[in-house]
Amino acid sequence: MISIFDDMTQVTEAEVQRMLPLVDEQRRNEALRYKHLFGQFACLKSWLMLKELLKPLGVNNLEMGQNEHGKPYLVHYPNVHFNLSHCKNGIAVVVDFSPVGIDIEYFRKSNLALVKKTMNPFEAEWIRSSANPVEAFTQYWTKKEAVVKLRGTGLIDDLHCILDGEGYRLETQVNRDKNYAWTVAYTA
Repeated sequence: MISIFDDMTQVTEAEVQRMLPLVDEQRRNEALRYKHLFGQFACLKSWLMLKELLKPLGVNNLEMGQNEHGKPYLVHYPNVHFNLSHCKNGIAVVVDFSPVGIDIEYFRKSNLALVKKTMNPFEAEWIRSSANPVEAFTQYWTKKEAVVKLRGTGLIDDLHCILDGEGYRLETQVNRDKNYAWTVAYTA
């Protein structure tokens, strides 16, 4: 199950104040550690989105643990997996019964050094020759990030060969009107 939020007109101090009492103390404290309004909003909104996705599954205890790389998991529901992501144009949450990863990114220009650092030669050529290199880079980046998040390893993997592996399937969507792309990596 996937939930995407992209009505960024709701990112207001009043909405943050409205959401604060709807989350537990740990999440409130985490949200208030952010100095900027968007960070506070995204922290709270993603948590509330997660709670909504978990509700039909009967998940009522959201006690979290973390793996050795910091990926959170539900302590009392080891067979329910989730992942969260946000960027300035949207917030994405996914829940599944197998390990899963999600990434959402807004379209922003990448420089040649970043492409070389993160993409293999085939991917770099595809980006360079694309009609919209910014969108192409963003799509590849969300794919790589989603796979890394599915694995729960963080960005310690060699980014050049992230998409060469097996054991996962990808779903990528692009919202050109709101200038972002997102990808979910599911366990195959």
